[in-house]
Amino acid sequence: MESESKPSTPEPPPEAESPKSPEKSAAAPTAPRRKWFLPAAIVAGVVLLIVAVPKIFHALHTVSTDDAYVNSYVTFVAPRVAGQVEKVLVEDNNRVKKGDVLVQLDPEPYRVKVAISQASVNAAQSNLTVAQAEVRGMMAKARSLRFKLEHAIEDVDNQLATLRQRVATWEQSKATLALAQSEFDRAEKLRAKKVTSEEEYDQKLEAIDVAKAQVTQALENVYQQRVALGLPLMPPSGANLADAPADLDQTFSSVRQALAELIQAVAELGVVNSSFNLTPKEAVAEFYRRDPSGNIDKIYAQIITTAPGVKQAQAAVEEAQRNLDQAKLDLRYCTITAEIDGVITRRNVNPGNNVQVGQSLMAIRSLDDVWVDANFKETQLKNLRIGQHVEIETDMYGGRHKFEGRVSGFTNGTGSTLALLPPQNATGNFVKVVQRLPVRIDLVHYDPETFPLFIGLSVTPEVDVKAEPAGPNAGKFLQVRP
Repeated sequence: MESESKPSTPEPPPEAESPKSPEKSAAAPTAPRRKWFLPAAIVAGVVLLIVAVPKIFHALHTVSTDDAYVNSYVTFVAPRVAGQVEKVLVEDNNRVKKGDVLVQLDPEPYRVKVAISQASVNAAQSNLTVAQAEVRGMMAKARSLRFKLEHAIEDVDNQLATLRQRVATWEQSKATLALAQSEFDRAEKLRAKKVTSEEEYDQKLEAIDVAKAQVTQALENVYQQRVALGLPLMPPSGANLADAPADLDQTFSSVRQALAELIQAVAELGVVNSSFNLTPKEAVAEFYRRDPSGNIDKIYAQIITTAPGVKQAQAAVEEAQRNLDQAKLDLRYCTITAEIDGVITRRNVNPGNNVQVGQSLMAIRSLDDVWVDANFKETQLKNLRIGQHVEIETDMYGGRHKFEGRVSGFTNGTGSTLALLPPQNATGNFVKVVQRLPVRIDLVHYDPETFPLFIGLSVTPEVDVKAEPAGPNAGKFLQVRP
């Protein structure tokens, strides 16, 4: 029926507020987030620039390697003499200074050797004194023979004077004979005239006979003197009987004999003439020329020191003294000391051991003479030079302390060239790989008291290739010997 009304639809109840969906809740804060994202990105970019740019700049200016380690000198301690160990005064890892006593050997056998050597020195010095006394005795004999030579020369001069005197006597006798002959002739004329007596005539005759005898006697005396001087009876035609060679006092047999005896005596003193044909005057002049001023005392003093017997005795004293020095040196070597400052390692000696010369007892690692051996790739060597500054970081100290260094040299060959099996064998095979070259880096301002470095520690050196090299051989690859 039209009047029938349609049933009314009930109105839905008001919806309760439901919770917001996730999509709506996420979309709601988009706008606020955009407000702080941009500043955050800017800050992050600035921080990245502050942190990254220096590192990039640093990487472009440095060359580094992690194939590096600390190295140092090692001094092996060995005895210089054999003996029994009396005391060992150090242990492994003990720090020692140069001159510290490490090991003491039994010194008693070497003290005995010193005493024996000292006795040998005393005996040799006594023999030297005896030799010097003998030389002085031979020198006195030589001086006596020299006086004998002078006497022989003087004797020849006296004989020459005697010859001249006898020739004069002969001349006088001839004059007396001429006078006697004249008086006899006069007496004979007077006798014929009966002016003189027979007695006076006989006296004149006797006088002439005596004068003739005197002339004959004087001539015989001249001949005798000439023969005594080694001269012929009659001189060359036209010469005077008193004539004789001007150098007869230098060549006469007795003079030559005296000279020979003198030469024999001085030869024992080490004085040798330049020739055996020298005359006495020449020999004496040559002897005086041994001193520029001709001082005989200086010449004798020189002869005493250079005589063969004295030289031989001095050599024996020198030998004995050297043996004594060696014995004292061996005694001193019984105390084995440290030759460098460092730390003891590898000790392998104990009291009571008998050790030999050169036997290794321990080793000393130096703490002061420390450097870094860095093996750089050959591709990193282009800009490396001696004198460049190096910053060294150690695994031991980390970033807490960095060391400073300086490139001091390049090894003239890569590590593979010294390998037991080199890369290039006898057949010529060679595998090309990047080689590493050992580079030595000396530490600068290193203080082992504060931050000591131990041998073999790993380090990471960074070489500043842009900095100006400094120091010896700066900017070079090869060192020049200082």
